[in-house]
Amino acid sequence: MRVRDLQPPPATASDTSIGDLISDISADVSQLVRDEIELAKAEIKEESTKAGKAMGMLGGAGYAGHLVLLLGSLTLIFALGNVMDLAWAALIVTALWAVVGAVLYTTGRKRMRTVNLKPEQTMESLKEDARWARHPRN
Repeated sequence: MRVRDLQPPPATASDTSIGDLISDISADVSQLVRDEIELAKAEIKEESTKAGKAMGMLGGAGYAGHLVLLLGSLTLIFALGNVMDLAWAALIVTALWAVVGAVLYTTGRKRMRTVNLKPEQTMESLKEDARWARHPRN
């Protein structure tokens, strides 16, 4: 008899121990959780980028509005001062810029409302995983 003949045959699927199965399941669940976390991170990063761009636009609009308000107002006040009293000209120019500011604010606010920081794809994927875990063969 040779040594090779004394070794047990290789394990088959039916010979797999419960411990091995639990270990495999644990590894699969760990990988699934890691994948879900990565998906959530990607979604949050995408939405944060949108929010950052919207905030940048609001900031830029504020700065540009300030410069336009300052320099353009002076120009317009002096131009209107040729036709009316400077105080009335200043009041008219101020009201004009108030309207411009309101429009910029409203537009920025609408864009900010489109930002969704809830990771929708991750939530749906987790729901699918839970359904599969309850009924793995369906």
